[in-house]
Amino acid sequence: MSVEITWQDIALRLFLTVAGGALIGLNREEHAHSAGLRTTLLVCLAASLSMIQVNLLLGIAGKAQNSFVVMDLMRLPLGILSGMGFIGGGAILRKGNLVHGITTAATLWFVTVMGLCFGGGQIGLGLCALALGMIILSGLKQVEKHCKQDRHATLVIAAGQNALPEAEITQTILAAGCKMEVTSVTMGENAALQEMKCDIKWKSRAADTQTFSFLKELSARFGLAKIDLNIEK
Repeated sequence: MSVEITWQDIALRLFLTVAGGALIGLNREEHAHSAGLRTTLLVCLAASLSMIQVNLLLGIAGKAQNSFVVMDLMRLPLGILSGMGFIGGGAILRKGNLVHGITTAATLWFVTVMGLCFGGGQIGLGLCALALGMIILSGLKQVEKHCKQDRHATLVIAAGQNALPEAEITQTILAAGCKMEVTSVTMGENAALQEMKCDIKWKSRAADTQTFSFLKELSARFGLAKIDLNIEK
């Protein structure tokens, strides 16, 4: 990185920063994620401007002979990275057993570093980062859609006129490729099983909108009063 930079250099760095931040932001905006176009652009541009400011200040003498003051220019981009830790932490939300916003926080962190690269004049490194970032955000998303993931759900079955045949219900659920664990049961008169609550697990792709055919089978065979399936995504 040269100590002396021209306005042409600054314009090129800002152009690449805006272009890179916009491409990442448009990808986020297209999928309706938080930290969309404006957010990623502002974060990337702020990081780039901090590095341009550092570059402009490199020609200034850092310490006079009769002074103990030392100008540490790298504190500026380091402060930008530290500040992004707070913004990224605010983007992460926890709801029960689910955690949202990790990719958003990682994207903000990534565009910050990319902006530092462009602002510092490492054009090739910044372009490589942009290309890899687009591949990760767009290309790998398609790979994730075809990967089977563990799924969890809570199933509540209530009897109709007759008691629940627990063994047959269990066999039907297992035959559908699900694992199950009974968590609670409700008994009626004469120790008849009236309601059963269980956790079920299975594997499916993220894009699958699976309709559980065994639920219809259970209802048709045993005349159930209620089947409540709560899927945890």
